[in-house]
Amino acid sequence: MVIINNKYNIIEKLGSGAFGTIFKCQNIRTKELVAVKVEPISLDLKLLKNETKIYNALKGCNGIPTIKWFGKDDVNYYMVLDLLGPSLNQLLLQNSKFSLHDTLQVGIKIVLLLKSIHSKGLIHRDVKPDNFLFKNDELFIIDFGFCKSYLNPDNSHIKLKKLSNMIGSKNYCSISSHKHIELSRRDDLESLGYMLIYFYLGNLTWTNDTNEEIIVSKKQDIHNIVPQVIIDFILYTRNLDFDEEPDYNYIVQLFTKECEK
Repeated sequence: MVIINNKYNIIEKLGSGAFGTIFKCQNIRTKELVAVKVEPISLDLKLLKNETKIYNALKGCNGIPTIKWFGKDDVNYYMVLDLLGPSLNQLLLQNSKFSLHDTLQVGIKIVLLLKSIHSKGLIHRDVKPDNFLFKNDELFIIDFGFCKSYLNPDNSHIKLKKLSNMIGSKNYCSISSHKHIELSRRDDLESLGYMLIYFYLGNLTWTNDTNEEIIVSKKQDIHNIVPQVIIDFILYTRNLDFDEEPDYNYIVQLFTKECEK
């Protein structure tokens, strides 16, 4: 039996990535089930420490899991947070695809989550189906490892600049990210657009492509594969200026109007 912080018993591994592993654990005193994210100190990244700060900055926002403890031992950093249910990706795989109505209803929930995060001066930068989980019919957003502020210390918007690499998942990142351009609020929303395509079709035509030029070309050529409402939304996000505040209410109304048809 492996006990973390003399308190959390590891039950099973939920997932792992390049920077760490997440486990389902149980509080041995209260029997509460939690998720514990583990990052080796040897990586010298301190991503969990930064992610904990972001969760705390978003405390009180709807759809944000609660951090229960952050700490370390001689080997790892640990972050303990609420255990959530299935991800949108898991639900999609169970159902093969969503109806247009369900796709847009999920879209509305995510737009409101992103609006809440953006209102705190932050952008997520890794919007994808694996990072949205349900619990008791409420949708939560997780994994703030790539999250950063889009504001300078004086509250002015950061400047447009070139990056050294792509940020986020190739399947869902914005075209600007493929072109190594600094991300802003518009890019979180564009990534949502590719999620909506995935939910509606059950797949993405560029999933198996490795050539970025081909991926970008396919992302640009979406006009004949999904309903016009999704196309209109993606084009809206692409036409936003780098420092422009998205009109979240317009997007919600766009989706709601289509759902009511």
